Amino acid sequence: MPIVNRLADMQSEVAEWRRDLHAHPEILFAVHRTAASVAERLKAFGCDEVVTGLGQTGVVGVIRGHKGPPGERQVIGLRADMDALPLEEQTNLPYRSTVPGKMHACGHDGHTAMLLGAAKYLAETRNFSGTAVVIFQPAEEGGGGGREMVKDGLMERFGIQEVYGMHNYPGLPVGQFAIRPGPLLAAADRIIIEIEGLGSHAAKPHHGVDTVLVGAQIITQVQSIVARSVDPVKSGLISICQFHGGTADNIIPQTVTLRGTARSLSPEVQDVLESRLRAVVEGTALAYGAKATLTYRRDYPMTVNHPAQTEFAAAVAADVSGRDRVDADTPPLMGGEDFSFMLQARPGAFIFCGNGDTAGLHHPAYDFNDDAIPVGSSYWVRLVETAMPG
Repeated sequence: MPIVNRLADMQSEVAEWRRDLHAHPEILFAVHRTAASVAERLKAFGCDEVVTGLGQTGVVGVIRGHKGPPGERQVIGLRADMDALPLEEQTNLPYRSTVPGKMHACGHDGHTAMLLGAAKYLAETRNFSGTAVVIFQPAEEGGGGGREMVKDGLMERFGIQEVYGMHNYPGLPVGQFAIRPGPLLAAADRIIIEIEGLGSHAAKPHHGVDTVLVGAQIITQVQSIVARSVDPVKSGLISICQFHGGTADNIIPQTVTLRGTARSLSPEVQDVLESRLRAVVEGTALAYGAKATLTYRRDYPMTVNHPAQTEFAAAVAADVSGRDRVDADTPPLMGGEDFSFMLQARPGAFIFCGNGDTAGLHHPAYDFNDDAIPVGSSYWVRLVETAMPG
């Protein structure tokens, strides 16, 4: 079963939807325009039910197939994310972001458009026996929108039995897929380090305790944790990505704050990172006469694919693109995903779809590849039709 002809014919139309979303990015839960546009289209497609405001600003569409009594229907959820990133776009695209400081640098505009294309096709044909629930989620980029939709009763309200997600993958050729059973993406934890020293004039550092120096030493020392405290055959990382402090070039600040992330692919490594971070942060500060407090927040859990659903998803992808274009044992990545909360609630699988030779995710020159639209939409359609044949 190759790419669905009807979806290939719809590519230009779906690309226009995608480019409109790209030009009007919204972040976290404040995806009001995007959610309204999604809901309007789902209603126009003739979905049996369209629900808004789930998980604050999430949208859900229900599409029932032609066959099968309601009480015996299988129900499958398909999820796309809608939010953009707080990043200034650096492209000259005709549909570039019109909102300063915000852009779709992760391809969620493409994810939303592909699932909308699939929803339109499924609502037109209904060549399946169960119920397809299309899920459009806010706040994947750090807000935990997936967690909030689950807490708001997503699975129970719509009777979802299995749930599937998809993300584009720069560097993977268009038309190719990658997936694996078990841990696919890392647990993503948040780090906040607050350092207090003694402020002083920059010309009299001996009268103070230099928090900038302490912060720099902590940044250096925490890199020893993965190198010397984590089993070399296991994966973990610590990245300090923000350093805030100071108000002038001649004042040693009283306080500074560091922020970053810790990533792991096993609970054991996660425990090591948290405990060693606390010891290294507090000990390093103490050695310089300062005080440091670590706030370690376990945020997104590991994205763990369920074996049976992963095998099924890989088979569907192979039907769309050919078995030689599906990597069913791709290496895990250290990125994080809040689809993990949905996989904790129901069995399912998360798959990567090739975006071709483009800028990387979260890069200011990134753009979703519209050539991937019929591939991703066909995957969604074939997944529903294969799991619940009409």
